[in-house]
Amino acid sequence: MSEDLPEPSGLDRAAAVMRDVRDRCVWTQQMTHEELVPYLVEESSEVIEAVETGTRTDLREELGDLLWQVLFHAEISARAGEFDIDDVANDLSDKMVRRHPHVFAGETARTPEEVLVHWNAAKAAEKRERRSVLDGIPAAMPALARAQKVLGRASSVGVGASAPTTEPADEAQLGEALLALAARAREHGWDAERALRGSMRELEARVREAETGR
Repeated sequence: MSEDLPEPSGLDRAAAVMRDVRDRCVWTQQMTHEELVPYLVEESSEVIEAVETGTRTDLREELGDLLWQVLFHAEISARAGEFDIDDVANDLSDKMVRRHPHVFAGETARTPEEVLVHWNAAKAAEKRERRSVLDGIPAAMPALARAQKVLGRASSVGVGASAPTTEPADEAQLGEALLALAARAREHGWDAERALRGSMRELEARVREAETGR
């Protein structure tokens, strides 16, 4: 009598569902990496919204939707003979082991700052081909978040943003003022994107309140 096979893990089941959908759904079969990008952006934004304003149930659902996008991209590449979801997972595991030598390789890190030193050293070793501290910063990041990322890298070579001395008089000066605000946020450890999202939610609440009061 054969032994019962173990139940697949949740991740294994999700990957199997993705394969079945790719096999049988004509819409899914036609999607490419490029065509999926808008959905990836949307699902990522919904995860952020769930973290900032939703419930843990919302977060659980939105993380699942984001995971579906990861599985989707991996399945497209698997069909093309490039890599599959196991390759993605194994690469991730290898990278995280390298970047946490204080966990896996006998190094010591007693503070978050010391952890960051190990992380940055491992990352630098992986990216030896990079010629600039700015290499690897995605051009598609939201502008404020990208500004803070660039400012952080720029500070390592002694470059920063200058605070404007006058009120912005044109779009170029407005850009300089926004960059200076992003620099100030970075100095204080603030997240400029999160701050703007919070202010926008407050504005939207006032708009809806005004609409219902009419």
